[in-house]
Amino acid sequence: MHRKLSSSIYLIVCFIFFLWVDLYFSAQMVRLLTHGMKVSTPIFALTYVKNYGAAFNILQNSREILIILSVIAITLLFGYVIRHLKSISFKSIFFIALLSAGIAGNLHERIVYGYVRDFFEIRAFHFPVFNISDIFITIGVIALIILILLKKSK
Repeated sequence: MHRKLSSSIYLIVCFIFFLWVDLYFSAQMVRLLTHGMKVSTPIFALTYVKNYGAAFNILQNSREILIILSVIAITLLFGYVIRHLKSISFKSIFFIALLSAGIAGNLHERIVYGYVRDFFEIRAFHFPVFNISDIFITIGVIALIILILLKKSK
């Protein structure tokens, strides 16, 4: 019982913290960029872009589908943790919370603004402009894949 409770609390605290970091710093970045802040080098730039699709411009103007997919993804991730509370590692919970918060951050923006606010641009090679939520999603997915592969190799 103690393990289940501590795992549940850990998931909720991590999720809320990561979501707060995402929403707060995204709002600050957009505020600065829309009020004239400029950062631009040949390698990196801060460029404010309204993204009406998903990663790599897929599903453009499919807001409702992306909202539904986001809700399903978060529900499945939380459901997985809840079903495995006795055995799931705190590392896995951490990265599931990070991934879920990234999805929730983009979900929030799609619901509130009708689009996702992107602002990091890597100019060294052609790569879509992205945001903090996207970073959280990418780190979460990569870390979970590594954890799964390490577990299978044991």
